[in-house]
Amino acid sequence: QVQLVESGGGLVQPGGSLRLSCAASGSIFRLIAMRWYRQAPGKQRDLVAGITSSGSTNYADSVKGRFTISRDSAKNAVYLQMNSLKPEDTAVYYCNAATTTIAYWGQGTQVTVSS
Repeated sequence: QVQLVESGGGLVQPGGSLRLSCAASGSIFRLIAMRWYRQAPGKQRDLVAGITSSGSTNYADSVKGRFTISRDSAKNAVYLQMNSLKPEDTAVYYCNAATTTIAYWGQGTQVTVSS
């Protein structure tokens, strides 16, 4: 089992920045990738960014150049630095951790971009 706890969400004005954190605990040695997803009201949950155990990253086209995913292996944490935020980035952001056979989810953290 893996437990994930997200933090760092909140209300920010357009053009602002936020940093989301996801702390993992439990059987973390089995993890092969960690990802951030987001879900806006009435929409499906979409992949935002991911990072593998080897450090490879990938991003949704809509956030490339604005968001950066990183990890701190010593703290068993993954981060999402979000810059130049837009109103369309408003959503609940979820941390996801995957092994070869199962994926775990955090409880989500709300990000609201509004003036």
